[in-house]
Amino acid sequence: MFSAQTYQDRRAVLQGNVSSGILLFLGNIENPVNFEHNPYYFRQDSTFLYYFGVQEPRIAAIIDIDENKTIVFGDELSIDDIVWMGRQETLKEKSLKSGVQETLPYAELSQYVAKALASGRKVHYLPPYQSSNKILLADLLGIKIADLQPSVEMIKAIVKQRSIKEHQEIVQIEQAVEVSNEMHLLAMLAAKPGMKEYEIANAIQHLAADKECQMSYPPIVTINGGILHNHYRLNTMKEGDLFLNDSGAETAMGYAGDLTRTFPVSKTFTTKQKEMYEVVLNTFNIAQSLLKPGIRFKDIHLKAARHLVEGLIDLGLMKGNPEDAVKNHAHTLFFQCGLGHMMGLDVHDMEDLGEQYVGYTEQEPKDTKTFGLKSLRLGKELESGFVVTVEPGIYMIPDLIDMWQAENKNADFINYNKVNEYRNFGGIRVEDDFLITDDGCRLLGNGLIKTVEDIENYRAEHLA
Repeated sequence: MFSAQTYQDRRAVLQGNVSSGILLFLGNIENPVNFEHNPYYFRQDSTFLYYFGVQEPRIAAIIDIDENKTIVFGDELSIDDIVWMGRQETLKEKSLKSGVQETLPYAELSQYVAKALASGRKVHYLPPYQSSNKILLADLLGIKIADLQPSVEMIKAIVKQRSIKEHQEIVQIEQAVEVSNEMHLLAMLAAKPGMKEYEIANAIQHLAADKECQMSYPPIVTINGGILHNHYRLNTMKEGDLFLNDSGAETAMGYAGDLTRTFPVSKTFTTKQKEMYEVVLNTFNIAQSLLKPGIRFKDIHLKAARHLVEGLIDLGLMKGNPEDAVKNHAHTLFFQCGLGHMMGLDVHDMEDLGEQYVGYTEQEPKDTKTFGLKSLRLGKELESGFVVTVEPGIYMIPDLIDMWQAENKNADFINYNKVNEYRNFGGIRVEDDFLITDDGCRLLGNGLIKTVEDIENYRAEHLA
C-alpha cells in the first residue's frame, strides 16, 4: 500500500468533486473455478484499490459526502477462518493503513444504504462488471439489475482524478514495464524452431512470478500475429515464422505494463518480413514523436495511419493518395484496431467505467460505427500525467481480404493482387508505454530493443 495520507488525499479530492450523497464502492469477491473453496486468483477492483488500497475479498466502502465520513464494511476472520488460514492482519488494521478509522460488519452495508435511500439521498455507484456485484447492487437499491444506473457524476470525477498519474504511481508502472522488458528479452532468447508457443508463455509467466508479479492480461504469444487477440498456444514454431509477443507484468499493487515485440523464429528476418517490420517501426516512431499535451490521440492515430499507408504504397500493397486512403479507411484492411490506450491500474485503464468517459468527451464522442475507429479506445486530447500505449501494427487477415476483394472495396487504394501474395503473412505489432510530460513524452522503463538490427543481433548472439 501507499501511505495512509495518499488514500486520504485521494478520497478528499473525489469527495470535493461530487456534489452530495454517498459514494458506494464495491470490492470484488473470490470467484470459484468449479466449487466455492477453489477460487480463481483474487484481483481487487482497481477503483477500490485506488481509494482504499485494501486487498481483501468481499468488502465494500462508503464515502458519505453529507456527513463527511468514510466507512469500510467487511467481516473479520472467524475462528474457523483462523483454523484454516491462520491469524492474519485484520480488516481494521488494513483499513487504518489507508486512513479509514471506522469499519462495520458487512451486513450493515444494506442498512446504511437503505437509510440513505429512505431519506432521499443520492447513492452514487460505478458500473458493476462482476455478476455478484450486479446482484448485490440490485438488492441494496431494491431494483432490477436491468434498471441499474451508475452515477455519471461519480464516473467523471474518478476518471478525471485517476487519469493523471502521481509520481509514486509512475514508479509502480515503471517497475511493471521493466519486468515486462525482461519477459520480452527472455522470449527473444528462448524462442526457436521446434518449440511450442506455450513454452514461451510459461517461461515469461515464470519470470514474472519470480519478480512477485502477476500478468497484467493473458499473454498473446503466437506465430499467427494476424489474429489480434490470439490466445491459442499449441502451434509449433518453425523456420521462417514471425513470433508476436504481446505481454505485460502487473505489480503486487496492481499497476500494469503492456509491451509487444515481433521477431523472427529464425535468426534473421526474411526480406518481406524486414520490409513490413520497418513500415510498422517507422509508424511507431512517427506516432511517438507526436505525443504531447494538447494533441488529440485520435489525430495521432490518423497521422500514424497515413504513414503506414505511405509505407505500404512503397511496398506495392497500396496506391493512390495516402490522405485520401485514410479518409476512406482503406488502411483498415491492414490496421484494424486503435493506436493505443490509457494504462495504469488496469492495462486498459478504467475501461470498466466506460470508454465514452475515459477515452473521449461529450463534445467529441467515440465513433462507434466506423471499422477501425470503433476500436480506438483513446481519442481525446492528451494531458501531462497520462500514461498511454503506442502500438501500430499490420495484420493480414485472409477472411477480411477475401470479403473486401469480393466487394471491390477501396480498389482505388489497394492492390489486391499484391495483397494476396501476403495473405498468409501473419501480423506485426510494436508497442511501448509512455508518460505524457509537460513538453512531450517519456518512454517508461529502461527501454527494450526494437530495431531489426538489434533484434537480429540479440537473436544471433543467443542462438549461436
